[in-house]
Order: sequence, then C-alpha cells, then structure tokens
Amino acid sequence: MKSTTNWLLSVLIFFCSCLLYTYVGYFLDRSIFVVLLSCWVSLFAASYYLVYHSDFTPKQLAAIAVGFRLIFLFVTPNLSQDFYRFIWDGRMLLNGLNPYLYTPKNLIEQGTASVNHAQKLFEGMGMLNASHYTNYPPFSQLCYFIAALFGNKSILTSIIVMRFQIILADIGILYFGKKILEQLKLPLKNSFLYILNPFVIIELTGNLHFEAVMAFFLVACLYLLLVKNKWGLAAIALGISISVKLITLLFLPVFALYFIPNLFFKKNWLNNNRKDILKYINFCFIVIGTNLILFFPFLSAQFIANFSKTISLWFQNFEFNASIYYVVRWVGYKVVGWNIIAKAGKILPLITILMILIFSFTRKNLKPKVLIESMLFSITVYLFLSTTIHPWYLTIPLALSCFSKFKYMWVWSLSIILSYFAYSNPDFKENLLFVTLEYSTVIIFIIYEFFKKPKLLIKKANFG
Repeated sequence: MKSTTNWLLSVLIFFCSCLLYTYVGYFLDRSIFVVLLSCWVSLFAASYYLVYHSDFTPKQLAAIAVGFRLIFLFVTPNLSQDFYRFIWDGRMLLNGLNPYLYTPKNLIEQGTASVNHAQKLFEGMGMLNASHYTNYPPFSQLCYFIAALFGNKSILTSIIVMRFQIILADIGILYFGKKILEQLKLPLKNSFLYILNPFVIIELTGNLHFEAVMAFFLVACLYLLLVKNKWGLAAIALGISISVKLITLLFLPVFALYFIPNLFFKKNWLNNNRKDILKYINFCFIVIGTNLILFFPFLSAQFIANFSKTISLWFQNFEFNASIYYVVRWVGYKVVGWNIIAKAGKILPLITILMILIFSFTRKNLKPKVLIESMLFSITVYLFLSTTIHPWYLTIPLALSCFSKFKYMWVWSLSIILSYFAYSNPDFKENLLFVTLEYSTVIIFIIYEFFKKPKLLIKKANFG
C-alpha cells in the first residue's frame, strides 16, 4: 500500500512539475517576482522529492529530465535576452563577418547591418549588450553559427537549434558523470542534483545559456583524465571548455599536483619529477594550443583590443548580485565617498588568483576526489570575489559539486532566484536585503558542511 501511494505521489509530482515548467516557459512574466519565486521553490521541492523519495529508477529519472527540457523546445526565452546576441553573432559569421570587430549598435546606426531580422535582434538584446563588442569565445561562436546555418531566416528555428545543442550537452554530462561517479565510488544520485535541478533546466535549456556546453567539456575532461587516463584528450576537452566561456581556464594550475605529486620533493628534485613536469607542461601546451587554434581565424590587433576591453568591463565596470565586493564597495563609500569598483575590480582578481594557487599547491590533488574539491573551492572563491554574478555562472561549480560530498551549490542554485528581484523593477534596481539573504543562506550551509560535519541533510536515495 505504501509503495502504491508513493508511486502515485511521484507521478502526481511529475505532472505538476510539467505544468509548472510549461507555465514558467510560456506564460511567466519575470517582472512578477512573487510568482517566479513560488514556481522556483515549488520546482526545487518537486525535484528533491523525485530524486530522494520517488520510486523512479535512474533511467526513468533521466527520461524525466530530458522530458522537462523538451517542454521548453518551442518557447522564446522570457527570463533572459542574451540569446538575441547569440543569434546575431551566428548570423554575422554566416555572412562572413567577424563578430568581434563590430558592435550591433554601430552597424544599426550606420545602416550596414546585414543579418536577417537585424532590427528585432538589436531591440531584443538591449542597448547595453548592443553597444559592446561580443565577449563570447570561438567555440560558443561555432554553436551560434550552427544555429544560423539551420535557422538563418527564423529566430524560432535558431532558438530550437541552440536548445538542442544544450540538451545534448546535458545528456553528455549525465553519461560521463555516471562514469566518473562509479570511478570515485560515489552514489549515482549525485548526478541528478545537476540533471534534475530546476536551475539548470530553466537557466540553461530555457534561457539558452551555453554554460551547459562548457560544463560538458569540463566533465568530459575529468572523465578522460580520471577514468580513461588519456591526459592528451583531456587537455583538448579542457581547451574547448575554456573556448566556450573562458572561466574554466582558472583550473589549469589546480592540475599541477595531479601530474606532479612530488613537486616539493627535496632530494634530486628535477630528476625525480622530470617526466611528471614534462607531462604537465605538455598538458598545458595542449590546452593553450587548442584555444590558439580555435581563436586563430579571428586573430587581429583589433580583435585583441576589442576582446580584452570587453572582458575587462566585467571586472571594472559591471556589478550585479555580488557578495564580498558589495561589502568592499560599502566600505569604499564610507572611506572615500565614491564607488571604488575600478580599483576593487583589479585587486579582487589578484586575491582570487592567490587563493587558487593555495588550493593548487597545498592540497593532495593527486587524489581525484581532492582534485575535484580543489576545483570546486577555486571557482567558489572566484564567485564570492566577483563583481558580477548572474545565475547561470553557478553551472560549473554545481556540476563539480556532484562529484564531491559538498551540497552547498545545490542550496545556492535555489537561493540564486532572489537575484531576479531586480527584474521586477523598471530600473532593474537590486534589493540588497535579498542579496544578503541569498549569500547568508549559502554561507551558513557552507559552514555547516565544512565545520560541523554532521550527516548531510540529503537523505539516501532509493538507488545507487
């Protein structure tokens, strides 16, 4: 009787989730924050139940995860407008133009925009996006080009093609993730913390953010390195991951002690480590070389100037949903009387680099579990010290957390919805109380996991 009741409840929760995803994708107005928050929390509660209390098998849950994504197949994203720029860049490439050399704003003003639906795409991406050069690396541009190749005359077709790419990337993460979990002797349930996470489904498949593709190649790198011991192919996969959104470049030093476990061995240092050092250097060369090959078709002095200028904006001009930086900014106002983002945007990355080096060279990263934890801690520090944190930035640490004992990224993927309050205001003004609540929740859970070390809140699932 209990089993039958649980099965019926599981099916009911599945159908309710389908209805909620349909509503979020096709009908929700992001400016109505209370409704968005209610749907988000409800979907997280449903996801938690499906993974940890339902009678569904892993294959059934995988099918459900894909089914949830297919609900969004024909919808135009209503929670993000970045996809308009993706389509624009892809169509620029299709027309033989280098998207790194022109801003949509200039082309529109000059009347020389040759892409289909130029005016609609320009208006959709917004003036802030349209007035800057693109900051999306070459492999992302390839994905946009594929969308343009099949959907040059239809915005909806372009959206569908991009969405298929993201869904395939998530399926790949589930496949390789299962292999890694088996290698690490971790429960299979961990993979569903990612694949059935409403944050992933809505932000990536729904809103068309290509962090899914970046995460796929990072997970493929870990699979090739830790499971197959094919470090050359792993380096190529990491290189492609970097060429999607750049951020995974920060993991390169973390691999040092995985390849050179006796780096600090004092006697006959060079002789004892020669082969390992050469292997790590070759790994780095392949990673960098992969990016050079992918960037090569776009290289020029103007490209370097435009791309570096655009990237620097994220550290020294833009600010959204930050944590430590907002505290630093507040202190700056009190001390000097103005926003010190220009200086803080230069100093905070240096602190990030220092912390990454500490994780890289003070932990036993030869051990796969420790290696992944060091990668997770590194990108967590990066996020806490950043001036701008959009929700989809959590994708990589969330994926990495599935291969560890830490679940704070699942909590963060839930609380990140509070940042959407800014979209309920016409001037997109943030509510710092909500920002404080978001980060306080995450920090409290991190402290809980790191220092208290009781049994995790997540109960054992019915499988794995």
